[in-house]
Amino acid sequence: MTQLELQSRNGVAPPGMDEENLGHPSEQPAKTPKKLTLIPLIFLIYFEVAGGPYGEEPAVQAAGPLLALLGFLLFPFIWSVPEALITAELSTAFPGNGGFVIWAERAFGPFFGSLMGSWKFLSGVINIAAFPVLCVDYLEKIIHPFESGWPRHISILISTLVLSFVNYTGLAIVGWAAVLLGVISLSPFIIMSLIAIPKIQPHRWLSLGQKGVKRDWNLFFNTLFWNLNFWDNVSTLAGEVDKPQKTFPRALLVAVVFTCLAYLVPLFAVIGAVSVDQRDWGSGFHADAAELIAGRWLKVWIEVGAVLSAIGLFEAQLSSCAYQLEGMANLAILPKLFGSRAKWFNTPWFRDASGVFFFCLVEEKVARNKKTLQGASQDSGTSSHVLNPICIPCSYYGYCH
Repeated sequence: MTQLELQSRNGVAPPGMDEENLGHPSEQPAKTPKKLTLIPLIFLIYFEVAGGPYGEEPAVQAAGPLLALLGFLLFPFIWSVPEALITAELSTAFPGNGGFVIWAERAFGPFFGSLMGSWKFLSGVINIAAFPVLCVDYLEKIIHPFESGWPRHISILISTLVLSFVNYTGLAIVGWAAVLLGVISLSPFIIMSLIAIPKIQPHRWLSLGQKGVKRDWNLFFNTLFWNLNFWDNVSTLAGEVDKPQKTFPRALLVAVVFTCLAYLVPLFAVIGAVSVDQRDWGSGFHADAAELIAGRWLKVWIEVGAVLSAIGLFEAQLSSCAYQLEGMANLAILPKLFGSRAKWFNTPWFRDASGVFFFCLVEEKVARNKKTLQGASQDSGTSSHVLNPICIPCSYYGYCH
């Protein structure tokens, strides 16, 4: 195999060939897409991993204030930082679309590259499918017909199609949309933390938990892992990043610090300022705490921010899945159709169409168990129902090379 073929197979653009044309040397796109720059990339990474402090509350419920704070302080050094460093190193070594699929294919061959891609795509479908349902779950509190029946199904379908079309317009638009969504959804937590300062009693940070409440280690570690994982997802976008050798390491460094602070600052503020039963620290407790600290207006803002955060999570993770499929097509793991690009926006169009199809198959079934969003998918009934609709396409991906 020549050096040119080797580079093309593994997501690195040979001299004279743009990375966006990788795998299609004879085709000239109608329009060259704008590359991702530092700030949009930071917020895309942020939404790949976190999307805000939403969902961190069960750590307090499971193990008490002190262990929850220590968990979000120490777990990033145990897991997040090493994963981010690996992602930065390999993304700069192989700056092509496909990310971890390219790494597995290079290290272990096409079969394991195919397995890696199939498993990650399965994970992505299950994760992403829940976010449009979450948006409708919040809207149904205002628009009651969305609670059940055809109005609910149609609203979920429309929200999925609209959000997928935004993703179809290109990463430059998605990246700056992520910046806007991140700023708006984080603002109420900053305000809440500032208002809480005079009310903070530091001794509450040292509490090992309420007497009579048994520690739930499974929930505790699931919450930490769920909220501080998936740094490698952004690697699939490496071919769309401007100067990836410089931009990727900087973006990951800032994103790690930014994400950890986004978790820790509100957690310190709420634990120090609010005294409630430990069992009340379930998902969504930050909104209740905001009402106790500042009033109902801030609770509503945090609930609106939760919808915007879900939109940002959907857009970021759909982008990751989409360019993963294009990378798999460039490696001949998937048919070339998955790597074809639209003329208007020069984005892979077939991946969005196939993604919407799979999301519609599983999104209601995923959302029936909200624990799925926290990584606690041990509920056997939900797991079996979620996996059944997508076992056939995933088995197809595993054997099409």
